[in-house]
Amino acid sequence: MLDAALGIAVSDGVSAVTIRAVADRLDVTRPVVYSCFDDRVELIDALLDRESQVLLASTLDALAASGRAAQDPEDAFVRGYQALLRAGAAHADSWRLTFSRAREPEVADRFAAARAEVAAAARAQLAPMLRARATPDLERKLPVLVELFISSCEAAMRSLLDEPATWSPDELGELYGHAMWRAFSKV
Repeated sequence: MLDAALGIAVSDGVSAVTIRAVADRLDVTRPVVYSCFDDRVELIDALLDRESQVLLASTLDALAASGRAAQDPEDAFVRGYQALLRAGAAHADSWRLTFSRAREPEVADRFAAARAEVAAAARAQLAPMLRARATPDLERKLPVLVELFISSCEAAMRSLLDEPATWSPDELGELYGHAMWRAFSKV
């Protein structure tokens, strides 16, 4: 049922997710949907909980994996973007939901919390690398650099999901990884 709700949310917006719409999408009666969810609010909460957890887990996994497998900082950036974009390709509709419908309040609030958690993890990974490079005025620059990093990840994901698809996750990850490494290596 949540997959049907996700499809509706991505194509028509979260406001279009109703018990009737999900029942119609699944070709079942509304009582079947009501047997799983008391009302529309519970259905949307379950959908947003599931999708935010999928995105958070896959994003944090990509961030952690980039550092473990890397041979040097530039390689870490490339591998990290590639891992993130592979996860994005595997969960394309989940990502489309985060970018959908001018950030409907139901979506925006849920994903803002996940974004903050990813930013904290990114900060924890970027700070030691920037300290090792003796980045001047790091404490002042770090919040700006974390926002740059997170925004570039979102831009990379949007580029991957744009139609028509012209990039593979690995190609686009290599482009973003090298570009962002250059940006970070010059600060």
